[in-house]
Amino acid sequence: MADDEYILRVEDIHKSFGKLEVLKGVSFNVKKGETICFIGPSGTGKSTLLRCINQLNIPDKGGVYLNGEEVTNSGPRINEFRQKIGMVFQNFFLFDHLSAVRNVEIALLKVLKMDPKAAREKALYELHQVGMEDWAEHYPAELSGGQAQRVSIARALAMDPDVILFDEPTSALDPELTREVLEVMKKLASAGMTMLVVTHEMGFATSAANRVVFMEHGLIQEEGTPEELMNGDGRFKEYMGKIGDIKE
Repeated sequence: MADDEYILRVEDIHKSFGKLEVLKGVSFNVKKGETICFIGPSGTGKSTLLRCINQLNIPDKGGVYLNGEEVTNSGPRINEFRQKIGMVFQNFFLFDHLSAVRNVEIALLKVLKMDPKAAREKALYELHQVGMEDWAEHYPAELSGGQAQRVSIARALAMDPDVILFDEPTSALDPELTREVLEVMKKLASAGMTMLVVTHEMGFATSAANRVVFMEHGLIQEEGTPEELMNGDGRFKEYMGKIGDIKE
């Protein structure tokens, strides 16, 4: 398949922290509009992989390419690429002293140098997209965890990214708040947003993901549609069986 059919290419990414080798050569391609869920045991490099993609962690080896352009080794262009590779973290990283709408619009004003009126309109639109328009003037301390996470998603959307990376976006939330965030993410997936999601939420993975990537020991062990992996007899199915035993 031609390279231009992929919006994102990740090639042979290696990353170590001291003597600990976290990623041992990870490669995959992403088509525009795909939702890919990364599943696997804790400590196997899933979050590190996302951080390598947008260069919060610099890979020791390998390359990341967005729309055919290299993100790795991009020097002063890295902030340009980060505008196109949004990221939503476990913790929301909202500015406590700014309202929800100000949290969304600040990058539009400071980074994109938008007109203040246009930035406010864009911010309010993105808050509407995630069901938070009625909370636009509230501060993070006045929001639930699920509401704060939806504001952080709106902030990522406001930059009109080509890809959004979600690093366990519901891990700090209780089940009810998890549900409201996952519903927003399902809506984005249905609308064709390209998303890479590190998650333990298998309900989301099976209902929204085009592809599931199972990682262990710093490598991709299996990948395929949710149905292919669930119906297979590989390590993924064994892992899922153990999770089921624990929950029971």
